[in-house]
Amino acid sequence: MKGLADEPNYSVALLEGAMALSDVVENHIYEQTLAGKNAFFVADLGVLMRQHVRWRTHMPQMRPFYAVQANSSLAVIEILAALSTGFICTNKYELELVQGYGVPSEDIIYSGVCKQLSQIKYAAKNGIDFLVCDNEAELRKIARCHPRAKLLLEVATEASSEGEEMGMMFGSKLKDCRHLLESAKKLGLQVVGVRFHIPSSCDNPQAYSHAVSDARCVFDMGEDIGFSMTILDIGGGFNGSETQLKQINSAVRPLLDLYFPASSGVSIMAEPGSYYVSSSFTLAVNIIAKEVGARDLHGNHDEPSPNDEPEFLYYMNDGVYGSFTSKLADNVIPAPALPKSGVSEEPVFASSLWGPSGDELDQVVDQCLLPELSVGDWLIFNNAGAYCLGPPSTFTDLPRPPVYYTISTGDWFEMQDAGITQDISMKNFSLVPYFLHSGQSDEALSVPA
Repeated sequence: MKGLADEPNYSVALLEGAMALSDVVENHIYEQTLAGKNAFFVADLGVLMRQHVRWRTHMPQMRPFYAVQANSSLAVIEILAALSTGFICTNKYELELVQGYGVPSEDIIYSGVCKQLSQIKYAAKNGIDFLVCDNEAELRKIARCHPRAKLLLEVATEASSEGEEMGMMFGSKLKDCRHLLESAKKLGLQVVGVRFHIPSSCDNPQAYSHAVSDARCVFDMGEDIGFSMTILDIGGGFNGSETQLKQINSAVRPLLDLYFPASSGVSIMAEPGSYYVSSSFTLAVNIIAKEVGARDLHGNHDEPSPNDEPEFLYYMNDGVYGSFTSKLADNVIPAPALPKSGVSEEPVFASSLWGPSGDELDQVVDQCLLPELSVGDWLIFNNAGAYCLGPPSTFTDLPRPPVYYTISTGDWFEMQDAGITQDISMKNFSLVPYFLHSGQSDEALSVPA
């Protein structure tokens, strides 16, 4: 497996003994306090493997295709490629990134609502034939630029059509599918399957069972028109919990056995994105400014009176134009925690957290309870791996926070036993010993083949 030639190599700190991820976070806070106090991520790559094992245990009939837009960190892509997942890409950057690690074109699906003609041509030139489509205009573009494409017709579920009614609609309505299938036939395109858009906000496992039932209808339409349809993609929306996987599997497995039995030859897949990476990454940010206001800002005063509890507004060195871009899509950012060194029994106050831009949209957390903090203090955001680490942002000139990759010795040896490390390029992926509050060794550990 090869890495991208124009990307820097990265190292992975090997955590030995009882050393925990929180110790690594504390250590980097210590180092940053002595230096530039920059925001940073710490990633536990062992989580990726554990989540994959959990997926294969509870969803064995569905092959995972990782949604790259959830987190395009190099180590994430390389490890998931070694785990033989497929990949869902939404643009040329993601396509190039995945192909740079030697992922076969048949394991890549080019998604995206509105595809640029140049990027459709790039997919055609590079043998990426699986494309997602949900409207007639896209069909015509694909017919012109990639006539040999194998299409997955994206269909809206009940959950997406209700929850996103006021926003952008993803997927064709079931009643419009026959027309799109007929249009594809007239254009000489090949429709090979169905894909469903399940929003991440959906917490009803029955949405997946409705999707499977609707898929059978679309398959029947396609077969009537003359298509040989062999792929069912039930989409994403997986939050990372084992409980949710069990609930979804319980809801869809009887219907899959009924409508798409193994004898049908239909391949079943799904699109876990944040499922893999959310709990793998921790983000540490620094407080760079602070304001004190009245708790009730709608009253007749804008300064705290002696009987008022103050409300604190904290400004951090990262915000919605950086690592918290998901807030712009109305995702709720959970309240942060204090580092272990900052935990105390002090009283807590109503607080809000803001990014560094001063923009009114740059509010990361609307309200939370925190002890009074000072400029220079740190906050920890756990489960920060999803939709925080994409391509460099065009909204700000600030550099993306660095990522410090880690893995425990136990997880590394389990990956070796599973044969995963054989597919990881040691030119990019090197293990280094990790030492607390001391200079880290530049000498990579020798890694058994």
